[in-house]
Formats: sequence, structure tokens, C-alpha cells
Amino acid sequence: QELICHSPTTRPRAQRGDRVERSTGTNTATQLASKAMGSLPPGERPHIVMIPYPAQGHITPMLKLAKLLHTRGFHVTFVNNEFNHRRLLRSQGADALHGLPAFRFAGIADGLPPSDREATQDVPALCYSTMTTCLPRFKELVSKLNEEAGASGGALPPVTCVVADSTMTFALRAARELGLRCATLWTASACGFMGYCHFKDLVHRGLFPLKEEAQLSDGYLDTTIDWIPAAPKDLRLRDLPSFFRTTDPDDIMFNFFIHETAGMSQASGVVINTFDELDAPLLDAMSKLLPPIYTVGPLHLTVRNNVPEESPVAGIGSNLWKEEDAPLRWLDGRPPRSVVYVNFGSITVMSNEHMLEFAWGLANTGYAFLWNVRPDLVKGDGAALPPEFSAATEGRSMLSTWCPQEKVLEHEAVGVFLTHSGWNSALESICAGVPMVCWPFFAEQQTNCRYKCTEWGIGMEIGDDVRRTEVEAMIREAMEGEKGQEMRRRVLELRGSAVASAQRGGRSMHNVDRLIDEVLLA
Repeated sequence: QELICHSPTTRPRAQRGDRVERSTGTNTATQLASKAMGSLPPGERPHIVMIPYPAQGHITPMLKLAKLLHTRGFHVTFVNNEFNHRRLLRSQGADALHGLPAFRFAGIADGLPPSDREATQDVPALCYSTMTTCLPRFKELVSKLNEEAGASGGALPPVTCVVADSTMTFALRAARELGLRCATLWTASACGFMGYCHFKDLVHRGLFPLKEEAQLSDGYLDTTIDWIPAAPKDLRLRDLPSFFRTTDPDDIMFNFFIHETAGMSQASGVVINTFDELDAPLLDAMSKLLPPIYTVGPLHLTVRNNVPEESPVAGIGSNLWKEEDAPLRWLDGRPPRSVVYVNFGSITVMSNEHMLEFAWGLANTGYAFLWNVRPDLVKGDGAALPPEFSAATEGRSMLSTWCPQEKVLEHEAVGVFLTHSGWNSALESICAGVPMVCWPFFAEQQTNCRYKCTEWGIGMEIGDDVRRTEVEAMIREAMEGEKGQEMRRRVLELRGSAVASAQRGGRSMHNVDRLIDEVLLA
């Protein structure tokens, strides 16, 4: 099926000063804030439908934004695909997700065959299916919600607005067709967006598709890309989101991101999980390409500081795997900054050979380490480590399947984070003041890694073809070397800015209120 990009609509662009400084005054957003925590009568509540892309790294920030809007008086319907809706019920417990005042969960079919595996769905197939099959299903769900509202006698408000993931722009189109206000949440990094947004220029400049697979290893990926606004002039092709690395001009993922970044223009506002001090030049460049931008991050801190603990939604979890508390107990009592935390996220898969290289690299450092090993981390037969590895690391290693990462990173025992460079993980590490050793897997993780290592000075990169000697050397340097000390100094500086942005009533929450006033209730 041909991919059709939506043309940008004409609407006022946000100015950077507006995004940060402009006061909401005595407007409806402020009135909502004063009636927070579910005190509005049902008939007066705006009803927002929120839909993330069906993967862990997208569900988590969308649910956090949903909690902030619920705190400001919105009735929230949170929509997962049916596959992840079932997974969330299993991991969080049905009782935890049902019966919440003015907050409920729903599911829609994604067009893929049913699956009961506790694993992330095939990403290209999922992207193609959501893009081509979900528009009528989402509109049908909204219609059903409105029918239910009509039959509720005022107990349930009709749908008034939509917030869609920026890679689920069919929901923005649906909102426009149904006459609903809409915004979009870009859950990835600002630097990643600028890479995706210029995929089309790779085509025009003859850099995509690759002429042959040999270009992946012959130095071609070191080609300088000096024409992306606000990006460093020595940015390399290899630093762009990875989906251009194909000889197929019809590659699903490459064309998907051209389609979806163009579709973002259907929204009346773009919400971004970042803070201004981290991404100021990129945000200015993005504001020239998009509807008005609202920075609300780091979302996990904004929620922690602005959603009261007594809120009925404060404890809702977003993890699709059941969390284990044992890692936190294992960390207790260990010396400060003595442990390496390892987590490659929810989608990364590796060969068993690479897993062994990481394992022995960690073992050879002599440091204690906590490693999240998902059941589907290794391609094929599953993760398996030899008995001699367990013997060599006995007493100083712990393997878990999924842990509460925010709390782990904030534990004083953690000194370095070995990560895939996903954006949620990057922000959580910055907010914890923990430097990173990075092994990017795919998508914009390569771009995040470049910025962490070169622009922000808070990370180091392990090569694609990982070797245990490299793993050992980089972790040692990050934990105790001069470069590690400088990384820690710089990440603590960024942490200070992040904490200030997300404080109670701070800039990020101010921008949430502006989003409400200028977009969701406009």
C-alpha cells in the first residue's frame, strides 16, 4: 500500500519564549487545576482518549502524561492494543486497573494474529498494521464511548479530545474527522526526531537506499551529515536513526517514519518528554517544523512531584513485565557507586555470543552488577549463561527479569548504567545522576548515544560487535577513571536542571497547564 504523507496545516507556531515563559493567567486550565484530584462533577469533566504506540517505551510516558491530566480534572480513557491490554492486566493485576474514578483502560485490535507470548511484538509488522488498519477501529471505539456516555445519564462525559503517540497519527486523523481537539506525544528524543524528520532528505540526496550491504561496514556510515538544523556539523550517517540501513527503498520502518513525522502536523500541539536546558537548540529547530511544542519532562519526575500520593491513579503501573522487588533489597547495604546496573530495554535482542561477551566483560571487571535479563533478550532459544559464569560472579551479581528501574538508578549503590540508550532510560539515568555506557540497538538509540557521548559528555559507546575486553575497559573507566569522573560531574549538572523543571508547580507542569488551556480545551 502506498504511503501518503499528510500535508502540514497552517496554524500559529509556538515561539520558544512562549513555550517557557507565558503565563496561563485566569483561564480554564487554572480553574481545572484548582479543581484537581477528581472533584469535578462527571458531566463537567473533559474526556480525553490517549493512545500510545504498543511498546513499553511508549506506554510508560503516555501513562505518566495521563496521570498529570487526570490530576487536572480530566476523565481519561487509556487505549492499548488488545495484546498489551492483556499483558498489562496480567502484570499489574485486574483489580489495580479497574474501578478507578475517571480513569479506565480499553483495547483495540491491531490487525495482527493473536499471540500470548510475554514479548514485544514484531516491530515492522506492528508499525505497518497500526498505520493501515487502526483508523476505523479507533473511530469505532470513540463512537462506543460516546454512546456509553449518552446512556449513562451524565455519569460518563462524552469524548472531547485525543492525545496520540506521534507514531500513531491515525488517531490524530480520526480526531480531526470527528471534530475533536488533539495533541500528540513524541516519546523519543528531540535529536531522534530531527533525524527521522530528515529521512526524506536522505532520499533526495541519494544517501538512501544503500547501494549494497557492504556499505554497512566499508566506512560509508562515517559520511558526514552537516545539513540537519541544530545538529552538530560532524554528525555521521551512522548517528542517524538506524532504519536507513537497508538496500530496500520500500523498507517498512524507513517509510513509516517519513509518514508519521509528516502526520504529526495534524495535531494542535506537540508534547515532548524533555526539558529545555538539555535540548534548547533542537527545540528551537523543531518549533519551525511542528505545531506548538510543550516540554513536560522528565515525565517520571513531573508526575512524582505533581501527582499527589493519595491520588487514585498515583500507583498505576505501566510495566508489561511483572516487576521484581528483590533487586532493590539486593542493592541495600552495598557501598555507594559500587554496582553496575545493566538493562537493554524492552525490545533489544542479541545473539547468545554477544550476551556471553557482555557477561564475561562484566565478570572480569570485579564489580558487583545487577542485570535485567528479559526472557526474550536472546534471539532464538532464550538467554542462557554457563555455570562457570555464575561461579565466577557468585556473591556480587544478580540477574532479574524486570525491575523498578527508576528506583534502581536512584539507589546510592549504583555507579554506572550499561544501557541500550532508549530515551526513557536516558532521562531516568540523568535524573539519578548516573553516567552511562551505551550499546545502542536500533531506531534513534544510535542518535541518543551520539549526543550522550559527544554533545552532553555523559556516556561512552561500546562498538556494535561487542568484545568482553572492551566491555571491561569501558566499565572500569566509567566507574573509576578520569573520563568517568567528568561524565559524573556533567550528568549531575543536567540532573539539577531536570529536577528544577519537574518540581512541584515548575516549568513542566506549567507547560501541562498551557497544553490544557491552548489545545485540549481551546
